[in-house]
Amino acid sequence: MSILERIQSPADLRGLTRDELRTLADEMRTRLIDVCSRTGGHIGAGLGVVELTIAMHTVFQTPRDQIVWDVGHQGYPHKLLTGRNAEMETIRQEGGLSGFLKRSESPYDTFGAGHAATAISAALGMAAGRDVLGEQFKVAAILGDGALSCGLAYEGLNNAGHSERDIIVVLNDNEMSIAPNVGAMHKYLTSIQRNPLYNRLRSKIGEIVDNAPGPFKGASTLLRKWEESVKSFLTPGVLFEELGFRYFGPIDGHDLDVLLETFSAVRDMNTPRLVHVITQKGKGFPAGEHGEKWHALPPGHDPATGKQLKASTANPAYTAIFGKGLADLGAERADVVVITAAMPGGTGVNAFAKAYPNRFFDVGIAEGHAVTFAAGVATRGLRPIVTIYSTFLQRGFDNIIHDCALQHLPVVFAMDRAGLVGEDGETHMGMYDIAYMLTIPGMTVTAPKDATEMLGLLRAGVEHTAGPFSLRYPRDAAPDVVPEMSKISAVPYATWEVLQRGREVAILAVGTMVNMALAAADALRVEGLDVTVVNCRFLKPYDEVTLNAVLADHTQVLTVEEGALVNGFGAYMSAIIQRLAPSVRVTTHGVPDRIVYAASRAKQLASLGLDASGIADRVRALHESEAMAG
Repeated sequence: MSILERIQSPADLRGLTRDELRTLADEMRTRLIDVCSRTGGHIGAGLGVVELTIAMHTVFQTPRDQIVWDVGHQGYPHKLLTGRNAEMETIRQEGGLSGFLKRSESPYDTFGAGHAATAISAALGMAAGRDVLGEQFKVAAILGDGALSCGLAYEGLNNAGHSERDIIVVLNDNEMSIAPNVGAMHKYLTSIQRNPLYNRLRSKIGEIVDNAPGPFKGASTLLRKWEESVKSFLTPGVLFEELGFRYFGPIDGHDLDVLLETFSAVRDMNTPRLVHVITQKGKGFPAGEHGEKWHALPPGHDPATGKQLKASTANPAYTAIFGKGLADLGAERADVVVITAAMPGGTGVNAFAKAYPNRFFDVGIAEGHAVTFAAGVATRGLRPIVTIYSTFLQRGFDNIIHDCALQHLPVVFAMDRAGLVGEDGETHMGMYDIAYMLTIPGMTVTAPKDATEMLGLLRAGVEHTAGPFSLRYPRDAAPDVVPEMSKISAVPYATWEVLQRGREVAILAVGTMVNMALAAADALRVEGLDVTVVNCRFLKPYDEVTLNAVLADHTQVLTVEEGALVNGFGAYMSAIIQRLAPSVRVTTHGVPDRIVYAASRAKQLASLGLDASGIADRVRALHESEAMAG
């Protein structure tokens, strides 16, 4: 039996020798690579924190001591050591382990984490709660995977240092978030690793100390103290000390001896302290050591190389098509500027970044800043396009209102991963952008039925000058073959498209639900039910002419959207239709007021009745209820 197989809880670590702990680290990497080769998953960050995870659980008395992981991507080794090794094959699968941290999954998951930079704030709250209740335990926040590019981390550091509470912050510095880190702090943190003066001094002092004869051992102690003084001028310690933290580091995050000794030393202190740990993202997996491409892996890849074992035969993804179209649009228009928040690959904008580096800005994990930055760009007459996942743009909601909408600035928001996101689960669902964008005065809200229309709406957004414009598209393969961007015209502003006319229920479908509604209509026609299907590509402003025509010809309307029903498009249309045609019955269909957990995207759609079969069922029920009433 391997050492890993013997670990049922962190308590089992504390009886192992240092050599056994090093063997365990190798076994954990092998296990993670094997599992993710079959299930897919966020492998890079986890491989980088194997030794750090072992050290934390060995030194601290978890789960009494509270370890708060920032960004659940780092949590895979933590799951291996906290009783979930046998279940790892279920990670990111329906009914299986979450791909992130989840309080309901394990008492060792002290705080859920799917978005960046929450660890320090949450840990400080735990420490404050502990002190109010007079409890005795340690709290450690592991800040990592680029989270120091996020403003929330600085707010937490500032408050934690001022509080003088017993709290430990571990800065996992792997020089990466998902894409390479950006910003002044990144340069500051990495300067020490590249500072030849400090490294030469440290190496020379080490030689002198190691070789000093007995009578001169006292002088070696003075040399070490002098080294610490030099380090204070050359390392980030000065900054963190000024913020109120005792600073330790930087230390090698893959040296178990150094990690164990350092954490043992800082554990029993009772003031804010920060341990700066240098790690390598993707360590132990050659394909995973190349940064963004291997931040996460799809299912079915070679564990040695990271290559897909079976090539996909599906159409290109919306993201890839958007990225190519955006780069083509950049060639047409010199006023187009692209902004992203640490996700150039995830949002497909790498081609634009490479072609037009002076018009591309990656601002780091700082979504609110990205939005206000874009607003500033727009004041100069340029056309900024903000490319951020729907779930992450939630963090910039106030900035969208205050800095873009109230000033009528023409910023385009391209929201990738809108709707159901499959295996990434509840922390990454893009379910709320329709609801929150509809509430914003002056915001144009759109959703395409396919990738060609997505690019037509992108062009429309860039041409729109009367305020902000939003565009959402899913994490999915496109249903259509897309022509070159130069052949795609802007979708006419505030227009809908009647794709099928019928006598029965009118379906007002949004985005991805348009083709589902058409498939449902085909099935219903065989049964003698003719329905109208309308592509409501502009949610706001809506097409007044087309809506009035639909209301004149139908007594029942079904709205269908891949988004939250509460305050969504259906709710918006219901209020409008009630005013225009009170006799028309409106039924809404979308994602109900509940959390949707990990499963394949197709299963999620089917379980919510948002596939063709589910939509057809809703239409049948409406038709039957009307017949009974008549």
